[in-house]
Amino acid sequence: MNLSLDLGLVETTMLASVRILAFLVVAPPFYSRAFPAPVRVAISLGMGLVVGPRAVEAAGNVPGALLGSGSLEFLGALVLQTVVGLGLGFLVRMVFAAAQSAGAVIDLFGGFQAAQVFDPWSQAQSSLFAKFYDFSALALLFASNGHQLVLGGLVRTFDALPLGEGLNFAILGNLLTNGLDELLVATLQIAGPLIVVMFLADVGLGLLTRVAPALNAFQLGFPLKIFLTLSLGSIAYLTLPSAVNRLTERAVELVLGVTS
Repeated sequence: MNLSLDLGLVETTMLASVRILAFLVVAPPFYSRAFPAPVRVAISLGMGLVVGPRAVEAAGNVPGALLGSGSLEFLGALVLQTVVGLGLGFLVRMVFAAAQSAGAVIDLFGGFQAAQVFDPWSQAQSSLFAKFYDFSALALLFASNGHQLVLGGLVRTFDALPLGEGLNFAILGNLLTNGLDELLVATLQIAGPLIVVMFLADVGLGLLTRVAPALNAFQLGFPLKIFLTLSLGSIAYLTLPSAVNRLTERAVELVLGVTS
């Protein structure tokens, strides 16, 4: 029995899988060390097999040209796809960092910053609300099928950015600059209600200290702010589902925008 193998399709599948794997290493929710590396490799290979024919059509004669160019050219193509995948994944991770940043701001204003716990998701020390918001955002991302939307945006990049082309670093730098501004705005939008409450509590404690200097109001302020954070935290938490939807849509826009 004779089996024929299209080497161009194999090469294109490998290049597509490398881009997808590099994206999964950086982008949420697959970036965590809790996701085993074989799972990420299996996902990238499976998606590479599906995207392969589409990538061949978009890339034109690039795979065939690489086959006849030697191993160094093919290695350069692999490095190029790795850079593309990492760049796209970093954009998505930067967008979803707003949820964790909002939790970190709440920890800072609420007095929980000193309580560091071990986070098995990132294998690092982190504060309470920061990881709570991070876990919640990732759970909502799965529950709303947002991860499929993100992966769908990644698949569409093979049409906008074929395998033979690299990233436009001018566009990437512009998106990163604007993305940082949007990160700060999204962080304040998510944690805004609690920040206002904590600010008013500090103002009230300051006025109380002016009225009664003998009363150490700021020492009483620590348990008061912790109580306010725990009791009113649901107000800020209720904004998280809609925020995750907006962040998912924005992540897809950035991924497609850098390839245009």
